[in-house]
Amino acid sequence: MHPASASTKPIEFRGATLGVMTARLRDTDPMRLADAMHTLLGGMPDFFNREATILDFAELAQMPERIDWPGLASLLRRYRLQPVAVSNLPDAFIDGARKIGLAVLDADNAAAVAPEAPAPAAAPAPAPVVEAPAPAAIATAEPTLIIDRPLRSGQQAYARGGDLVLLAGVSHGAEVIADGSIHCYGPLRGRALAGAQGNARARVFSTNFGPELVSIAGVYRTFEKGIPEAVAGKTAQAWLKGEGDHQTLTIAPLQTQ
Repeated sequence: MHPASASTKPIEFRGATLGVMTARLRDTDPMRLADAMHTLLGGMPDFFNREATILDFAELAQMPERIDWPGLASLLRRYRLQPVAVSNLPDAFIDGARKIGLAVLDADNAAAVAPEAPAPAAAPAPAPVVEAPAPAAIATAEPTLIIDRPLRSGQQAYARGGDLVLLAGVSHGAEVIADGSIHCYGPLRGRALAGAQGNARARVFSTNFGPELVSIAGVYRTFEKGIPEAVAGKTAQAWLKGEGDHQTLTIAPLQTQ
């Protein structure tokens, strides 16, 4: 009998760094959350790409009598999120979470899986605040990520820790994410999320503005009614005005001369 090698072992476990989403729930009612997510994400049911998601209950506005776990899980899956665990959940609800297959994380485990980031500005209605999405197609830990080819529908690029520079544009259905700012020197037609870890000073720049959604540090704006005429197809920038909970996402033409 020959010693087992790595290639012949039926199972093997190795440590890994997980890329997950964190949804901070300030309400647990699926109906109210559905309304809030529709507003927050512009009604796009395919906004996410089946990212594993931790449900964080640390900011519940008030203690509910019960939690509709099947309804809550169904709502998240409707937006292509995969709930896998809960954190900061009151003891009274732990059994219900476990019955639908969710792991229960303590504070230390939750921090290890999903490092804490500054909380984005509050949505108009009680809503899960979606934090930095996990990288999918392209990811980097360098200060700046430069992509010199078009990003097609379904592709995603994430510049972890820095800016994202796109030289050839972003198609409808693609998603670009940066912890810093996003600079697009071609048509910007997908979803652009800058300041993904809470950097409110991040901006989105585009020479041909036409995205489906823009986000700065968790403050979103969607364009289901069309891009404002002043910036549609033109050189523009998006940034946050104001402080704290009074921040608003502003989009205006970019003066290049």
